[in-house]
Amino acid sequence: MSGRSDGPNAIHIDSKRVNPLEIWPAIDLRHGKPVRLRQGDYDRQTVFGDDPVEFALRWKELGARRLHLVDLDAARGDDPTANRDAVARIIRETGLPCQMGGGVRDDQAIDALMAIGVSRLVVGSAALKKPDWFADACDRFPGRLAAGIDARDGMVATDGWLETSSTPAIDLAKDLRGRTANIAAIIYTDIARDGMMQGPNFDGLVAMAEATDIPLVASGGVTTLDDVSRLTELGMPAAIVGRALYDGAIELPDVLRLAKDD
Repeated sequence: MSGRSDGPNAIHIDSKRVNPLEIWPAIDLRHGKPVRLRQGDYDRQTVFGDDPVEFALRWKELGARRLHLVDLDAARGDDPTANRDAVARIIRETGLPCQMGGGVRDDQAIDALMAIGVSRLVVGSAALKKPDWFADACDRFPGRLAAGIDARDGMVATDGWLETSSTPAIDLAKDLRGRTANIAAIIYTDIARDGMMQGPNFDGLVAMAEATDIPLVASGGVTTLDDVSRLTELGMPAAIVGRALYDGAIELPDVLRLAKDD
């Protein structure tokens, strides 16, 4: 993919995409319930019902072919098992491939989550803090571990977005790529856009995509069908869509059709 950016609203397309834009409807879990946070702030939480399985089945019925799950309790260092029953039910009752992040920091977490059927795991803080361990885990499970790179002002945020490191997000991506060829993807989230219904940071996505050949999953801020269209035109391999679906700003069938993922 190639592109050039001259400002927040000026993205120039140099290529045509061939493959569909994979859409991953998001289900964030806290205390077993489906929730959404604004900018990763646990004090700015909206609860969407009592049972996340209902949303999982709803997204499947509307055409979803895969789901993105986040364990918010484990992400901030709370009980890592609090949401596992709900996750197992989602996987069992939908039969869809599920990608999951939040608190994946050691071999025990990897083994436990793969045992309940998670197809792909997203490693965030530990990819920065333990890059050798992460690279080794990628080599042991080729194509099943993704790096979750969450950025605040271009710097990597860790520990459930509670801390901000001094490492530029692009530098981390390059470093991890140099350590292993078996990273499944980079899930790149601009925290300032997440849950704010303001559109993705297209410039940041282009810069990250140009910095590495690891498949990129755009996360945070996808709000309108125009956002989906621009991601498709940019040649992004995949995107996670969250709050906009829950608030009804966009409808999943329309997103899938525009992304050619239906």
